[in-house]
Amino acid sequence: MSRDTVDVIVEAWRNELPGVVGLELELGKRAARLSALLGERVETELARLGLTKAEYEILAVLRASGKPYRLRPSALSQRLLLSSGGTSNLLRGLAAAGLIDREPDPSDARSSWVILTPQGVQSAEAAVQAASRAQAALLEAVPADTARVAIDALRTILIALGDQADPE
Repeated sequence: MSRDTVDVIVEAWRNELPGVVGLELELGKRAARLSALLGERVETELARLGLTKAEYEILAVLRASGKPYRLRPSALSQRLLLSSGGTSNLLRGLAAAGLIDREPDPSDARSSWVILTPQGVQSAEAAVQAASRAQAALLEAVPADTARVAIDALRTILIALGDQADPE
């Protein structure tokens, strides 16, 4: 059987601390490596479009929300696991680039909406398509049934760890 980078790391730790390293290290390292490999490809494509990964995430979440492509800043922060300050900084940059607008909420003067501009919709769609192509190219050698098994296993693990979607 072929070995990956994580096999080498795990073997080294098993030699150094026998009985201490187990499934948790292998799972964590493999999930991190997969995320890093996919993320690296996506970030390369996003840079070509003039976007950071964080900016992309905001545009993608807004686009996926459906028409009128708007969410509250707090919802963006929650979905992206960002602080409100970090979200505000990103929103300022996206607004300056003409990709989003901030609109006051007529029903609550303390609240506002973040909405994609027409240019933002185009940028979001181009970025999502580029990211998807980059990830698909990287995963081309992985059989579809293997990917499906991995997807289902990771979902089961995430739910067991309490990462469940809020009911809509």
